[in-house]
Amino acid sequence: MNSAEQHPVVSREEWLAARQQHLLHEKAFTRERDKLSAERRALPWVKIDKPYRFQGPNGVLSLADLFGGNSQLIVYHFMFGEGWDEGCPGCSFLSDHIDGANQHLAHHDIALVAVSHAPFEQFQAFKRRMGWQFEWVSSAGDDFNHDFGVLASAAEVAAGTATYNYEKTDGAEEELPGLSVFSRNPAGEIFHTYSTYARGLDLLVGAYNFLDLTPKGRNEEQIMEWVRHHDRYDAQPADKQCGCE
Repeated sequence: MNSAEQHPVVSREEWLAARQQHLLHEKAFTRERDKLSAERRALPWVKIDKPYRFQGPNGVLSLADLFGGNSQLIVYHFMFGEGWDEGCPGCSFLSDHIDGANQHLAHHDIALVAVSHAPFEQFQAFKRRMGWQFEWVSSAGDDFNHDFGVLASAAEVAAGTATYNYEKTDGAEEELPGLSVFSRNPAGEIFHTYSTYARGLDLLVGAYNFLDLTPKGRNEEQIMEWVRHHDRYDAQPADKQCGCE
């Protein structure tokens, strides 16, 4: 059975009336989204005094170093655990969008950097394989991932006290995806302004916005169940998926 047999088919005039009604809903949603974004920007900030350390291609980096010459920093917490050969397919799906965005963000006072807790050298081959150019550093041995909600300690997981997306989680994953935003003032002080996880990351996945415009939509029973690394769409899905529900 084709899609037309499963879906109402009407005249152009009837379609236009339905579309105009839907446009009212779209405009209301846009206004609500603008209000939500303004509310997000108005959230209080937390000053960062902890001396976080990262490993990059030229050695040790501070959180301030990740800003480059910018006053705003977006950190994508990329799900790549120690001992893995490749990153989470869902995180990779999202990261396929970063280089395109960075061509513009770099000219709008924003640095965008990926951070994983695996040792730096461990994800270099995968980064080359994916063809990515964005900055990706390691937080191995540092509390950064734990402090910003994407890495629970083994003890927390065992005790059932691990949290994710500001809620208690029963999941056994010790690393999950997320995004954190920081601001630096002229005095060099750094502030944490925002973090989001799970479905909050949808906004970063431009391909989803295209899918949402089509008749079949995302066409998935579980979030990102169909997603592969972009060079593996003929392969079976990998076991590791991001915690994006």
